[in-house]
Amino acid sequence: MDQGSWRMLKNSTPQQIALFVSLLITGGGSVVLLVLLLVQGLVGEWLWLLFPPALFGISYAITIYFLKNYIYRKIKLIYKTIHQHKVSPIEKLASVDVNSNILEEVEKEVSDWAAKQEAEIAKYKSWAEYRRKFVGDISHELKTPIFNIQGYLHTLLDGGLQDEKINLNFLQKAAKNVERLYTIVEDLSAISRLETGELILEMQVFDLRELVQEVFEELEFKARENNLRLELKPGADQSFRVRADRESIRQVLINLIDNSIKYGNTDGMTKVGFYDMDKYILVEVADNGIGIPIEHLPHVFDRFYRVDKSRSRLRGGSGLGLSIVKHIMEAHKQTINVRSTTQLGSTFGFTLAKA
Repeated sequence: MDQGSWRMLKNSTPQQIALFVSLLITGGGSVVLLVLLLVQGLVGEWLWLLFPPALFGISYAITIYFLKNYIYRKIKLIYKTIHQHKVSPIEKLASVDVNSNILEEVEKEVSDWAAKQEAEIAKYKSWAEYRRKFVGDISHELKTPIFNIQGYLHTLLDGGLQDEKINLNFLQKAAKNVERLYTIVEDLSAISRLETGELILEMQVFDLRELVQEVFEELEFKARENNLRLELKPGADQSFRVRADRESIRQVLINLIDNSIKYGNTDGMTKVGFYDMDKYILVEVADNGIGIPIEHLPHVFDRFYRVDKSRSRLRGGSGLGLSIVKHIMEAHKQTINVRSTTQLGSTFGFTLAKA
């Protein structure tokens, strides 16, 4: 048999192989029978004409049976590895389709399985690295206030409690660090609920302008302390109705506006604008503060990520605010982005479904 025939057999289905083998057996058997009949002088007997089709049928059935068993034995170990459910031999044997190139299909299935396994391993490695970094970040964030509280309390216990010059001051500083610990724990709890889907959004229709005015009133005192103005951009003084979880969007606005106050310049301003985008409303919170260097922009929504670590901790906060904002917008199946230039300010924009 030449190489072309072998190549044809290599890409054949089990049925084609069985037909080919049966034809060879039938041809060879018929020739042998004809020779024997010639030797015996029985060529004139008509019964020998029934022999070729009978031999073909028997050889085809036997070949198909053994091919099925051969293929099953070959792929049994493969299916044990790539399939999580147990398949009985009879079920698997019956599922071998002799009209298809079963080995080629198994090869493709194994290739798909290997690619899926590789993707899962890469995902697990990424999550493992993320968890290691996250645990390290939590440890670092919690250690500072705990260490400060410990220092203040030990100083008071060692005699500072009777010193009127420091006792009240140290108690106030200890209380401030307790508040920071509480903020970190509450923000971690909020992120956990968002990630696990435990926080169910209460979707409702509301006016964005009214909500922003409420947030302005809530943060007005803090803005005045920093000599900052909170304003609506031109065109934002009209009604913009959206469908979302009102309290979650309030938290988003509070976090964004509070950040703009923390990192704004004296006598600066924070402006909130609304833009109609057909099915969505784009909300922008813009300030003219210190801005964010371009190399930090891809990471501002990461947990505990701080552009200026010393300044950020001095101004309070858990380092989780923007991460919570991102999770809330993802829960709404909406987007949030940031653009910023140092010394010119930052603009955070997010979309909401129009009511």
